[in-house]
Amino acid sequence: MAGAAHCSLRAKRLLLDPKFEGYKLSLEPLACYQLGLDAAVAEVKLRDDQYTLDHMHAFGMYNYLHLDSWYQDNVYYVDQFGRVMNLSVTLDTALQKPREVFRLPTDLTAYDNRLCASIHFSSSTWVTLSDGTGRLYLIKSGKRGNSASEKWEIVFNEELGSPFIIAHSVSFVKSDTHSVAVLLLRVEKDELDTKGSGFHVTLEWVTIVEIHKEGKYEIFKRRVLQGKSVPHYAAIEPSGDGLMILSYKPFKFMQDEDDKLEENDDVKATNEKKDPLYCWQQTEDDVTITVHIPQDITKDDIKVRFSPDNICVTLKDQPPLMEGKLYSSVDHESCTWIIREDKSLEISLIKKNEGPRWPELIVGDTRGEFIMDSSQCSEMAENLMHLTSEVLNPNPEKENPPCNAQELEECDAFLEDSASLCRFDGNTLKVTHVINLGSNQYLFSVVVDPREMPCFCLRHDVDALLWQPHSDQPENMWEHIATFNALGYVQASKQDKKFMACAPDYSYAALCECLRRVFIYRQPTPLSTVLYNRKEGRQVGQVAKQLVATLETHDPILGFQATSERLFVLTTKTLFLIKVNSGN
Repeated sequence: MAGAAHCSLRAKRLLLDPKFEGYKLSLEPLACYQLGLDAAVAEVKLRDDQYTLDHMHAFGMYNYLHLDSWYQDNVYYVDQFGRVMNLSVTLDTALQKPREVFRLPTDLTAYDNRLCASIHFSSSTWVTLSDGTGRLYLIKSGKRGNSASEKWEIVFNEELGSPFIIAHSVSFVKSDTHSVAVLLLRVEKDELDTKGSGFHVTLEWVTIVEIHKEGKYEIFKRRVLQGKSVPHYAAIEPSGDGLMILSYKPFKFMQDEDDKLEENDDVKATNEKKDPLYCWQQTEDDVTITVHIPQDITKDDIKVRFSPDNICVTLKDQPPLMEGKLYSSVDHESCTWIIREDKSLEISLIKKNEGPRWPELIVGDTRGEFIMDSSQCSEMAENLMHLTSEVLNPNPEKENPPCNAQELEECDAFLEDSASLCRFDGNTLKVTHVINLGSNQYLFSVVVDPREMPCFCLRHDVDALLWQPHSDQPENMWEHIATFNALGYVQASKQDKKFMACAPDYSYAALCECLRRVFIYRQPTPLSTVLYNRKEGRQVGQVAKQLVATLETHDPILGFQATSERLFVLTTKTLFLIKVNSGN
């Protein structure tokens, strides 16, 4: 990731609440509606050869319910007959059965090694669809959510190799040409991986363009990224110019042979530069520099110029070998140089200020190597001895003993402590921005504005912070837009959680377990009655409520989506609607 800008996420203090007191369990009833499905959801269970954690993350925990963010309260799923079914809600008390809007031409039951069918809504009138067998469909849908104008029509379909699921897609117009970019996710066998799981993850970035405005589409470009873990978040920028990936292990573009040769040349050049141009040592009083010079160089060919703050070394009429500002001032009149028997140039600098050690010789010059002698190493080790111990807690009676790892709760542990967020440029195929997320655990992603990239939610300390990527704002590429107080801590205690989501208006966050239970966490709201904190004797101005809904089913939850008013929960044979907020 050389050349990438290392960035950081800056939280907005105004969106944080350090005095948050926790969630209060509310017993207020939640209206819950259920719709029986005509046919079961097309669930695809993991096969015996799909045994890795990556298979479980990508396919075993797949969300079979798809929210159309371009239209309010509009969800889709694919049933076992290959039908794309839609439920559009306008009034909870007048719910209609899910209706068929499209039928896959493929007989899904004829394929043994297929994956789950996947859908992504690229725009208000374009849909990308995969049947799970390796075929991609580009569909013109018309305005969705309205049975009168909604008509799904295939404008492109092609076999693209091994089975995949659609991670993301966008529709955009460039130079008066309509294009759709799609991100395909695969977990593939890796014959070269003998020590790991034996699999790698690929993200294929496919760009489909319209030909001469004739309504026909063809593939314009295919690019492949490869990594060793399933990305938590992968999305194409609205303009189609870049890609953002949040993953535990890094991804890189797979290059063709010409690019590889070019890259190898760059690597060789870099390796050559790694050999130090000079070596240097120091004491409290002086600095000694050793420079290897060609055999044919004589004393008359060498020019060394000293000044109180600078040094310049030249050989014959060549450009300066060493030149620049010294880290600290020297007594330039006492500085000397000699040619040693091994044909190396030795330069002695006398420090003007005795004592302080120099961290570098020439400011900004990385071509040299500092060599520390054994006495200096021993002295440094002795100075650091008081910070180390052979036991975990050498003095438990101490007033502030060291942290004991056994005292940490399970929800304080982070397994994926080296996750990173990278932005790739679509033209150079190189990383332009990178953020090391450290212990900021990924929680979920949500579409707040369908014209923008999806937001992602990260744990920061105990809170959960929602971040909106802005690909067109390099100085503010990731904006903190909302906070769910203490949600980072709360969700960690839910060991059976399967899906997490939040309302696009940030009014609540929700999570569901594998079976039956749904937990809802509302934002703090003012109280209509007076409430006092009995411990502190002060009036409480607002309260954040936690609600729990238990579904009347024993089937596992397969899909989970949140809108500003409702939660949609999908099981094998039933679609549940939970009314969380009343409409304005």
